[in-house]
Amino acid sequence: MKKTDVRSDQEMSSEEDTPSSSPPPSSSPAPASHLIGSKEDIVKAGRLIKTVNGCREILVLYHQGTLHAMDMRCYHAGGPLQHGDIEEFNGRLCIVCPWHKYKITLAEGEGLYQAVDDPTVKPLRTHWRSKGVKQRIHKVTEVKGSVYVTLNDCSEAIESDVYQTERYRTGSIQAQTKPKP
Repeated sequence: MKKTDVRSDQEMSSEEDTPSSSPPPSSSPAPASHLIGSKEDIVKAGRLIKTVNGCREILVLYHQGTLHAMDMRCYHAGGPLQHGDIEEFNGRLCIVCPWHKYKITLAEGEGLYQAVDDPTVKPLRTHWRSKGVKQRIHKVTEVKGSVYVTLNDCSEAIESDVYQTERYRTGSIQAQTKPKP
């Protein structure tokens, strides 16, 4: 969702992992925003992965004029969503995990599946249904050509959180750097 933030560049930090400065006392505290890069660079690349807070891998992508941000690894088995195709299912834009073809809505992080009304009736009539929110989606803000992400701080566990742990990252990095026989 492309939005324009009313805070000035001075209020937003230019360092990746440093939260924004405190807002004026009359307003409520704003969550930390993280500089991802310039909108021009993200549009050119199409997708960008950034680690924020030293631990959370975020995929920021630009599609059809809109910036989106989500956890980089698929909620199902940790597949690398930066390699997934963007497709539309029943009018909803989704990223399709390259490993197992799980469909995740860009706007809400819902997992979609194709349901069958009655398997005994031929031809089968199918429609897309939601499994609920499975992928953590983060807020994207654009300020004067710079793109910031505010992490979704919902305290409720979301399935993609599993792949943001140190154990998983360390294991996947070791597997990637292990020499092949």
